[in-house]
Amino acid sequence: MKIDILTVFPEMFDGFLNTSIIKRAISDKKVKINVHNIRDYSTDKHKKVDDYGYGGGRGMVLMPQPIFDAVDELKSDNSKVILMSPQGEVYNQSLAYDLSSEKHLIIICGHYEGFDERIRSVADMEISIGDYVLTGGEIPSMVITDSVVRLLDGVIKKESHLNDSFNGNMLDYPVYTKPVNFRGMRVPEVLLSGHHANIEKYRKEEALKKTVDRRPDLLERGRS
Repeated sequence: MKIDILTVFPEMFDGFLNTSIIKRAISDKKVKINVHNIRDYSTDKHKKVDDYGYGGGRGMVLMPQPIFDAVDELKSDNSKVILMSPQGEVYNQSLAYDLSSEKHLIIICGHYEGFDERIRSVADMEISIGDYVLTGGEIPSMVITDSVVRLLDGVIKKESHLNDSFNGNMLDYPVYTKPVNFRGMRVPEVLLSGHHANIEKYRKEEALKKTVDRRPDLLERGRS
């Protein structure tokens, strides 16, 4: 997979791309991630990418020219262009799986007060990571990238993400490690038994219990 990210602040991605699973996936050539400075595509002599919005109002608005030119240069027949936007489809694990099957993602990070409305026309889809507002689309684009890359073949063991929360509209079951007894809190005996069928039964029951208690909406979603 190839991921191209368009941003006004490429330096924000330095740590993200050079640590943990993302770094290993890049090193193992499971994914190629390029971060592009939108200013590099500006035709303005000062590399300006934003201006005041028509009609007044506070804040600066991203101009269409640099983003259109960037997408024109990077896009191919296999590309899916994603615009990070509070007005987009709310992101979830199912969508992460869908995106992980794509060959090429182009992610546009908005910033400042917003972006020129015409920029929406270059996007195949708009995504929001939740009903709140951040200073820009950089962190949301990292969320998308991280959640997608870990699903690619060979990045992590397949059974690891198959047991993740939200798969099958359920939260994950509780897990424990050493010591067996920590400040009076013991690891459930069934996990120490070595009886795999009982352990699997326990995990399913606990996952259901946790989902009912914390996210019953997931179960309703699964029935619809």
